[in-house]
Amino acid sequence: MLEDSQTKARILIEALPYIRAFSGKTFVIKYGGSTRGKDGEDSDRTLDQSFADDLVLLVHIGIRPVVVHGGGPDITRMMDRMGLPSRFVDGLRVTDREGMEVVEMVLSGKINRELVTLVQKRGGRAVGLAGRDGNLLVGERKNPDLGFVGRVRSVNTEVLDLLDRHRYVTIVAPVGVDDDGNPLNINADEAASEIAGALKAEKLIMMTDTPGVLGGDKRLIPSLTPSRVRELLSDGTIHGGMVPKISGCLKALDMGVRKAHIIDGRIPHALLLEIFTPEGVGTEIRREQA
Repeated sequence: MLEDSQTKARILIEALPYIRAFSGKTFVIKYGGSTRGKDGEDSDRTLDQSFADDLVLLVHIGIRPVVVHGGGPDITRMMDRMGLPSRFVDGLRVTDREGMEVVEMVLSGKINRELVTLVQKRGGRAVGLAGRDGNLLVGERKNPDLGFVGRVRSVNTEVLDLLDRHRYVTIVAPVGVDDDGNPLNINADEAASEIAGALKAEKLIMMTDTPGVLGGDKRLIPSLTPSRVRELLSDGTIHGGMVPKISGCLKALDMGVRKAHIIDGRIPHALLLEIFTPEGVGTEIRREQA
């Protein structure tokens, strides 16, 4: 019993320098839909609860978390139930007007509301937004053949700053808006990186369903620089679904974010383990040394 108490004390002492360094800073966290189980699974609820607990703790120690969530698997399941086809081009969901209604229903309605409610049940205060609220994410269509799939053109941080002053956790569904008021289905990785860059965040943290960036030997690479990332992209070591995540990290660093992380969101409390321990649990991408 005493040994357990001493271990807990060491953990707290180890975390103290990080708490001091990050108090008052902004973290933008992408919470991927692929980290969660199927609707109603115990793993789904447990991971969401552990994530909500982490967010509440961050707020209490003075860190400003802004969450951007995905929801691709949930959208696919809902479209299957409604008898609508799911079609992808280069990893992007082709989104016609009917499909856009489903995207909004799942992202802005179901998942966003669930996460807001859970944070509040765990003792925090949260507000859910869609990217089209307050023109938070203004964009344009990527390609007419993809329908309402969009890219971000500008981020209005005013509403985020307002909520931060009142110590709310902001949870953003990546549904943007174009100049004509049409909704846009925006990739959550892109939305998170654009918001992080606009806020000049201390960290962009991508929570996904892989341990981080893996080398050719399939082992985790704990730390990278942008130049090394580009080498791994060129030789194909970084490929597939990791490409948009790593590209979003590089763009965020170029826009002024100090450090980006890719971590395994399936690990309970992965967020705290990455932030407050020296070894972390995933891959960090840091700026080049001057």
